[in-house]
Amino acid sequence: MRSAFGQDFAVPVGYLNTASIGIPPALAAEAVERDIRDWAGGRSTAPGYDRWVGEARAAFASLVGVATSDVAEGASASQLVGLVAASLPPGTRVLTAAGDFTSVTFPFAAQRDRGVTTEEVELDDLVAAAEDHDLVAVSAVQSADGRIADLAGLRAVAERGTPVLLDVTQAAGWLPLRLDWADWVVCAGYKWLLSPRGSAWMALSERARSRTVPHAANWYAGEDPWRTVYGLPLRLAADARAYDISPVWLAQVGAAHSLPWLAGLDLAEVSRHVLGLAARFRAELGLGEGASPIVSVPAPGPIPEVMDLLAGAGVRCAQRAGALRFSFHLYNTDEDVRRAVHALRASGSRSAAEAGPVSAAP
Repeated sequence: MRSAFGQDFAVPVGYLNTASIGIPPALAAEAVERDIRDWAGGRSTAPGYDRWVGEARAAFASLVGVATSDVAEGASASQLVGLVAASLPPGTRVLTAAGDFTSVTFPFAAQRDRGVTTEEVELDDLVAAAEDHDLVAVSAVQSADGRIADLAGLRAVAERGTPVLLDVTQAAGWLPLRLDWADWVVCAGYKWLLSPRGSAWMALSERARSRTVPHAANWYAGEDPWRTVYGLPLRLAADARAYDISPVWLAQVGAAHSLPWLAGLDLAEVSRHVLGLAARFRAELGLGEGASPIVSVPAPGPIPEVMDLLAGAGVRCAQRAGALRFSFHLYNTDEDVRRAVHALRASGSRSAAEAGPVSAAP
């Protein structure tokens, strides 16, 4: 058990895979366990979960710098992005970053039969190309290698009138954010927000709400959900709750314990911690500087073999875009850096030894 920023985590040494799955603080894991016991014992009530949905919603709003009334809850990033994509009129030109996570890009590409076009450009060219498009959709931090989008430039794009959708799944929880200027801000909770899978949120500006159809309209999206269970007419909430889905209860319980704690931290301090660890890791491996806790490392041998060797050494990372992806969160320490560096060097030596001597060309 480790302690970090005032909470305990059952995270093992060498766990550097938060960009895939975040490890919850003990208080969140225990809350979900209690709720499972209540469910199994017939003590749960449907209205009892409204508290957790509300607390998680408010904490997410705080984390991204928007009003609570601007936030809808969902189950995944792609489900929420899909609401936006399905609302676009025919002929809309969408701009995305080449190689971005497909939960951001696929929902738009799937609208091609309706005349919606989706174009990819390099991340660094996104702002310059925006004026020739009707909407920009991009991850604030790239999943594959941790590169950070030009948020200041995208804010200028939005202020000039081109709507911007940001996926902050790889940013919220370690990067201080104030995104009340963006039209849509989408985030899944199971990575850096240390919540169960099945929790996600989307903040919508007033302009975005005028352009987004609540395609998943349901009883829980009503102004008073317990009075919109049966019958017409349509009577949805006046704020962003009109885009809510019926919540994933257990996921919301966990989120309602992780997110308020995260929202109460000094995220500038969290950012310094995780970026410091990533910087030391890069320096030990002779990699260039970076501004993200996600580090992409060329594999010192065939990736499946290297992954097996790292796992055997107690190091957990991911394989992404032909490289090894390591990610450092607030519960990681220098001990994780040392173990990962040692394991990588050992795997490189073993791969070289197994390859045998390289003979000179005839």
